Amino acid sequence: MFEKLDSLLKRYDELHGLMSGHDIMSDMDRYQKLAKELSSLENVVKKYNEYKKVVSEINDARHLLEKEVNKEIIEMAEKETEELEERKKQLGLKLEEMMLEEDPDSDKDVIMEIRAGTGGAEASLFAGDLFRMYSKYAAKNNWKVEIIDSHSAEGGGFKEVIFAVKGHSVYKRFKYEKGVHRVQRVPATEASGRIHTSAVTVAVLAEAEEVDIQISPQDIRLDVFRSSGAGGQGVNKIESAVRITHIPSGMVVTCQDERSQNKNKEKAMRVLRARLLEHIRKEHEEKVAKDRRIQVGTGDRSEKIRTYNFPDRRVTDHRIGFTIHDLPNVMEGDMDKIVEALIQAEKKLKLNNVR
Repeated sequence: MFEKLDSLLKRYDELHGLMSGHDIMSDMDRYQKLAKELSSLENVVKKYNEYKKVVSEINDARHLLEKEVNKEIIEMAEKETEELEERKKQLGLKLEEMMLEEDPDSDKDVIMEIRAGTGGAEASLFAGDLFRMYSKYAAKNNWKVEIIDSHSAEGGGFKEVIFAVKGHSVYKRFKYEKGVHRVQRVPATEASGRIHTSAVTVAVLAEAEEVDIQISPQDIRLDVFRSSGAGGQGVNKIESAVRITHIPSGMVVTCQDERSQNKNKEKAMRVLRARLLEHIRKEHEEKVAKDRRIQVGTGDRSEKIRTYNFPDRRVTDHRIGFTIHDLPNVMEGDMDKIVEALIQAEKKLKLNNVR
């Protein structure tokens, strides 16, 4: 925990230095970003400095006890040391609690990517069901959903849908959705009533601002082509679809949802920045945590995180062994019980890691 606190203190001092520079005042977006980060660190840094001051006072009192011979002064120093030790304990507990506070990206908007996996047409239908579930959950929280790109399946649903969700604490509540979602149900086309198992993958990316991720124009290749999706003849007559390749990482993003090439490019760049931010986040977590995980699950899209069993009306989150027999309401966007259980489980894991 104290290595992390020292790192935060170092960053706090670094931010003070950056914000006092002359060049930062000419870039208000970056200034506001740094000011927000500085403000988020202020309380924990203040408490940590208080903790360090108490530790210093304890050391001074003990040093005095080693040399002092006056009985009255010794008794006073012992009493003071006892009080300081209790204060140190309380401050340590408070710091633990503060270290369990929100992920710095908790209040960011998100970009979500849902892709049909194994199961053919049924997987595409369930991808559509998940998109509907997330859209309804967003509506319950007064969040805005914006489709960035989509590829519909012939039988209904989506082969792939990429969309943004904007609002307060979106990433905080959606970040647990990344992984493989498995559905068990009888498809409408199954005459014998046999239960099929299909899978859909979900990615959840904190949406990055331009000040978070700087992308050099020399690092991207832009290709344009005619859109092949719905939207009428006008869509197909002009090269409005966009494919962006990030040369250093090899990441490729396409967008053809808008009629305007510029709008498609803007949306594609948003997805690219979010993917690059997620890549940096994963590298950082692996470097710091190594084999120890501080999140519920690994966040890997290959990990089976949840099963939706329609015959039993059951939803099970495999990461924490949580089951709820209320599947119809969950699919209508009533996800709070699952999300809250995941939040509490992550808090317990973080507490074990900082101790």
